[in-house]
Amino acid sequence: MNVLTDEINALVHGKSSLDALTALTDRFPGKIVFSTSFGVEDQVITHFIFSNNLPVRVFTLETGRLFPETYYVWNRTLEIYNKDIEAYFPDTHAVQQLISQKGPSSFYESVENRKECCRIRKIEPLQRALEGAECWITGIRAEQSGNRQGMTQVEWDEGNQLIKFHPIYDWSLDDVWKYVKANHIPYNPLHDKGFPSIGCAPCTRAVREGEDFRAGRWWWEDTSKKECGLHAT
Repeated sequence: MNVLTDEINALVHGKSSLDALTALTDRFPGKIVFSTSFGVEDQVITHFIFSNNLPVRVFTLETGRLFPETYYVWNRTLEIYNKDIEAYFPDTHAVQQLISQKGPSSFYESVENRKECCRIRKIEPLQRALEGAECWITGIRAEQSGNRQGMTQVEWDEGNQLIKFHPIYDWSLDDVWKYVKANHIPYNPLHDKGFPSIGCAPCTRAVREGEDFRAGRWWWEDTSKKECGLHAT
């Protein structure tokens, strides 16, 4: 799919994040989606989409293990923008089977168990959410982790067979926060408590001074590439 990625790179080259998103909605009419986890980066992109009435379907993965603060910002976002955010839940039978066989905290026991939980609660629902889509928008930034620095703003997602576009890929965290404050965008209050990256509650802790951006995700694992599989490279 190098031809398609080359085309999209040319399409968005030199454009602002908003102008690039607008161009992509014209290129993929009715086939462009945005996944939000309600982190501060995703809130910026949600603001782009909702404030400009861009024809992008917005969805989130409701894993069943989110922080109360995440539900708070989810609700505030609905109140402020008055737009739909589709919720995708994990398969009930798969969750019941996992909990019945391994208990509610099996993900602490091994990387394999953790990936199994991520697969059930996130990967499979994501695949359903992406059905029919040709372009997937994300809030990934290069400086979030070493793994993400190896990505590019426009990518071909082989597993899901679509284009991925990261509109604020080159933004710094300071850029993000300046935009949020200037536009009065609601954000997760956990960000003010040392949580730069927020996922499921049992798998996320605050980051200590000097630690990596994603050190609070699956902190018990000894690995430098902490991804759940949503954004595998």
